[in-house]
Amino acid sequence: MPLPQKQKRAADAGSVERFAADLSALAGPDWHGKRYGVAVSGGPDSMALLWLMASLLPGQIAAATVDHRLRDASADEARMVAGYCAREHIPHAILHPATPIAGSLQAAARSERYRLLEQWREALALDHILTAHHADDQLETMIMRLNRSSGVGGLAGVRASNGAVLRPLLHWRRSELAALALDADLPIVEDPSNADRRFDRARLRHALRSQEFLDPQAASRSAQWLGDADTALDWAVEAAMAAWPDADDPSVIRDEAYPDEIFRRIVERRLRANDPQIRLRGETLGGLIAAMRAGRRAMVGEWLIDVGKGSGAGFWRISAAPRRKGRV
Repeated sequence: MPLPQKQKRAADAGSVERFAADLSALAGPDWHGKRYGVAVSGGPDSMALLWLMASLLPGQIAAATVDHRLRDASADEARMVAGYCAREHIPHAILHPATPIAGSLQAAARSERYRLLEQWREALALDHILTAHHADDQLETMIMRLNRSSGVGGLAGVRASNGAVLRPLLHWRRSELAALALDADLPIVEDPSNADRRFDRARLRHALRSQEFLDPQAASRSAQWLGDADTALDWAVEAAMAAWPDADDPSVIRDEAYPDEIFRRIVERRLRANDPQIRLRGETLGGLIAAMRAGRRAMVGEWLIDVGKGSGAGFWRISAAPRRKGRV
């Protein structure tokens, strides 16, 4: 049964007030003076986010919809968002990739989406991009990463803040946002890929619908604290490396009896300093470190890690691997 008008206004005001607290926690004390871009797919989550922003900061927002042209209906969905924005006097853009998406479909589409949104943000001189990731998304991400043996950084899940991107809905439930969209009579569409069980996330989402013992909002708080722990570990790594006598030499790796997680991050960071494309995780990184500590030469891509001669234990050097014979 719909709420009486007076109760509805009170509920709307409460939602906007709650959202203002979440946004200010991410955007800082000057949050109300900034300009924001809202990524809007047309689903209930992103439409609710757009409504909240338009209610909170009218005249300070713009919206964008990324149409990857992967489905026949995607153009109509983007036009639906454009129509709503026109009625509400919200500037709106439809963004298209210059070339077709290739590779892992969902990962490639996600990467291209953020690239296009960042270009759009810079062109409009917006301070932040907001996305509608919520607590249920966060729980799904954490479980998927548990299944991949992720560490602290991976289990921190979707970050509330990542560069110019802010995600102020991470403590909101999917059902809350759907109810808000319904109460505000917002036009919405449902992306069929969200229910396509060919995708891991869609299968997990279906399985989680029938469970009641995992609390997505509690999981989202845990993810936030794991993110804080991840940041603290990175700070400790920087402090440890800054104390080395050869801290400015990217070929050097030292181990001064550091805890395992600190040393893992040191090795990974030093390798990336030589080759930003290197990404080592889990068992692969563990095997590399085991070889190093056993005094064996280790190879990662085009790079060798050797025990430093005459330097005692806990010292290694990274160097480019010699070219193989016949290689151009």
